[in-house]
Amino acid sequence: MSAPTLFPVFLKLAGRRVLVVGGGPVAASKIDALVAAGGEVVVVAPDVGAEIAAAPVTIVQRRFAPSDLESVWFVVAAATPEVNRHVAREAEARGIFVNAVDDPPNASAYLGGIVRRDGVTVAISTNGDAPALAGLLREALDAVLPPELDRWMDTARDVRAEWLAAGVPMAERRPLLLRALNDLYERRHEPALPGGGR
Repeated sequence: MSAPTLFPVFLKLAGRRVLVVGGGPVAASKIDALVAAGGEVVVVAPDVGAEIAAAPVTIVQRRFAPSDLESVWFVVAAATPEVNRHVAREAEARGIFVNAVDDPPNASAYLGGIVRRDGVTVAISTNGDAPALAGLLREALDAVLPPELDRWMDTARDVRAEWLAAGVPMAERRPLLLRALNDLYERRHEPALPGGGR
């Protein structure tokens, strides 16, 4: 029997406590995204690097203790495999998801390759088996996304508001959005009429 597939999800971390266990470069590489998501980041490690020390996070300089998981919504374990195992075991008992960096056996959540542009987020996962491939796919997707993605987002927001107000069923929305996006390009190629009209 094949392994179950992962369930992709985007977390609202704003105002929620996030624990990072580890104080080195790997832990530091995760902090910016957690802070940008509005997470209240607490770093627990005996020693922290300069990058973490300068970040807008709470630092607790000591070894991980199970009590560190109190009121935590999400954990990043970026320490040694032994510490990551301890964190994963304690988090599992409390029903908290753990991203154990480059340590799939101790992870219950994987962070994928991510493209963020103009309000659109695309995440790529290889089930934790090939993070370098996820990175390459991220770069490829970033290269092929339309440069006017901001206009796509503005259009999608506007028509969604109209559909909600009009009670347009979900099944009808995708073709309507495609038509609205095509209209962006048709308007661009229409010749201008005298006096500025079309």
